[in-house]
Amino acid sequence: MSKPLVVVESPTKVRTIKKYLGDDYNVAATVGHIKDLPSKDLGIDIENDFTPQYKTIPGKTKVLSQLKSAAGDATDIYLATDPDREGEAIAWHTSEVLKKKGRNFHRVLFHELTKKAILEAMTKAQDMNRDKYEAQQTRRILDRLVGYQISPLLWRKVKGGLSAGRVQSVAVRIICDRERAIQAFTPVEYWSITANLKGVAPPAFAAKLVRKNGEKIELPDEAAAKAVLKDLESAQFVVDKVVKRTTRRNPLPPFITSKLQQESIQKLRFSAKKTMMVAQQLYEGIDLGPGEPVGLITYMRTDSTRIADEAAQEALALINQRFGKAYAMDRPRFFKNKNKAQDAHEAIRPTSVHHTPDQVKRYLSKDQLALYTLIWQRFVASQMAQALIDQKTLSIAAGDYTFTASGSSVKFPGFLAVYQSADDEAESSRKSQPLPELAEKSQLELLGIDPKQHFTQPPPRFSEASLVKELEENGIGRPSTYAAILSTIRGKGYVELINRYFRPTELGFIVNDLLIASFPEIFDVEFTARLETDLDRVEQSEVEALTILNQFYGPFSRKLAEAGESMLSVKGVGMPTDLTCPLCQKNALRIKMGKNGHFLACSGYPECTYSSDYERDEKGVIAPVAPVQQSEATDKVCELCGKPMVVKRGRYGDFLACTGYPECKHTQSLNGGPNAKPTGVSCPEKGCDGEVVEKSSKRGKIFYGCNQYPKCSFATWDKPVAIPCPACGNAYMVEKTTKRDGTVHVCPNRDCKHRQAPSEARNPQTED
Repeated sequence: MSKPLVVVESPTKVRTIKKYLGDDYNVAATVGHIKDLPSKDLGIDIENDFTPQYKTIPGKTKVLSQLKSAAGDATDIYLATDPDREGEAIAWHTSEVLKKKGRNFHRVLFHELTKKAILEAMTKAQDMNRDKYEAQQTRRILDRLVGYQISPLLWRKVKGGLSAGRVQSVAVRIICDRERAIQAFTPVEYWSITANLKGVAPPAFAAKLVRKNGEKIELPDEAAAKAVLKDLESAQFVVDKVVKRTTRRNPLPPFITSKLQQESIQKLRFSAKKTMMVAQQLYEGIDLGPGEPVGLITYMRTDSTRIADEAAQEALALINQRFGKAYAMDRPRFFKNKNKAQDAHEAIRPTSVHHTPDQVKRYLSKDQLALYTLIWQRFVASQMAQALIDQKTLSIAAGDYTFTASGSSVKFPGFLAVYQSADDEAESSRKSQPLPELAEKSQLELLGIDPKQHFTQPPPRFSEASLVKELEENGIGRPSTYAAILSTIRGKGYVELINRYFRPTELGFIVNDLLIASFPEIFDVEFTARLETDLDRVEQSEVEALTILNQFYGPFSRKLAEAGESMLSVKGVGMPTDLTCPLCQKNALRIKMGKNGHFLACSGYPECTYSSDYERDEKGVIAPVAPVQQSEATDKVCELCGKPMVVKRGRYGDFLACTGYPECKHTQSLNGGPNAKPTGVSCPEKGCDGEVVEKSSKRGKIFYGCNQYPKCSFATWDKPVAIPCPACGNAYMVEKTTKRDGTVHVCPNRDCKHRQAPSEARNPQTED
């Protein structure tokens, strides 16, 4: 009789689990999903209750053979795939592959990869969770229905290769809506007046004008500010009131997935994708010495703030020992979950607070240490005493006017001795002005008065951190999907990340406007949020999956049919603008899409053949780009023959061309070329902060290189894919196509060379 088999997802976990289970069990990995919907077909039998038509993933033959061999004739199979919806789906598909008469399947949930947790989980094996599997499958079906039925519309109406996604497109909409709000914003002038004052004791301080005769004062222009300054010329500045109070500040809960992403983006400058990749490494196990693999953190996909009492007690003991009794709570502090948060997992915390960052840093990479330190500090701080903050506000009278000055100082640091969030750090820096000890009615010396002109500011663009926060607050997607959403919308070319802030591309605007016009409800923020709640209800057995699918598909199929007829064709008719053709002077210009991208064209074609590239200004106003009429001289020389280079205009925009043509045909793009689109993969060269983009060689062959060229010369013929290698943790994989395996993802690490089918990647939002 074969030994019982424990099945996990990642090969990295196998060694850790084998160490703790010993020789009593076999352990094998699925290496992600083993079944999926077909890549080229819808794969959903709509007429038969939306039955999914799963296929074994191409290239999984070897993995399936290894699983069956490891199972042998074992009676018991322990399915220990990740403890979330995706893991539940992998468990169900694995059970179908290994199903055998007399064989029993048990579901095991490893929330942390430590000896105690693994052994305890094995004793608490349970049945597979059908409701959780149904929730995952329902999401997959919804995503496939939207992605595989709307995307072909975009291919016909806009251009090939585009995609729409149930959640992805809502994220693009949020970014487009914000950009249009910025474009529509009109700045309003206002002024402020600050008095620099000094009392009998140092330091000097600044106070802002806030009221006149007890009423809030507004200074709309310079004239109003000057009138106040004239009134203040003879005014005496007197301390009218001193208000002191001590406030208590509680620590934040340990991290949930979304908050970990936001904080690491702000503090560590990690992307959401990188945060999840590094967290996965910390969860799956780090060697803390020869043969000592240990999972350093609990499972990193969670929206629960629950923590185990044992973990909290361990933290309290460490706090007492390291910081003293004053910093420790009398009993553990626990945090309430949001209403919709699932309590199956704990918050993200260190598996043992005794694995301090100092103790484990020699075993961790720089990125691993940075993220682990963040998680460790946040958890320990959550069990520490409140911070006491002394706050002081001075109200200062100057004739009819009132100025105020506020400052704060830390009376007792409490948890701040260990951790302060990025938002709290920013807030503290704004309120940290030291104020002197002053008595009420004491006179102040005016050192100077500073009037300043200001203008109201438009709403800010989204950073990765603020977009994750926006998605979370609106109930769009789930924490485990945010990294995939952000990566996808950039990879598709719908948005750009410029100076760490998202901006829609012209393609993003075009596709967004078409989708909203044809599917206003499907890509509505509130509708998408309700659908996420419905998926939670499926998992909680409150509603049948088929009910949700029927409610969704009825209206969706009608809109789909209408859009097939009514959606504007940017390839054909084009999108209207308010511009008149400068050539014929009578027809309107329209935005059209050709094989080289979007452009303006006269609606009177073929009678009028005017066309032009265009650009939008900060207000979103479209204007044609005047073509380069003559070759413009430059100070650059040809790197091949040394002759001067000139600016010319071609089908791909402006470019540099050698004046030695036709003897020398060297050219150089000025705009990155038509194929310089992002891949979502950071440049792998050490010390480079660039991104790998798709480019075209002089002969038109596609290759991939760093966008920091010539500063960085990284280039490859293989298409990089923004998916970490599940075997060795390399930051990306590359796409290769062979006759035997078709398209596969291969790890570029020479010591690894792990291969997998594209759909094996553990991406909860393949079509999102």
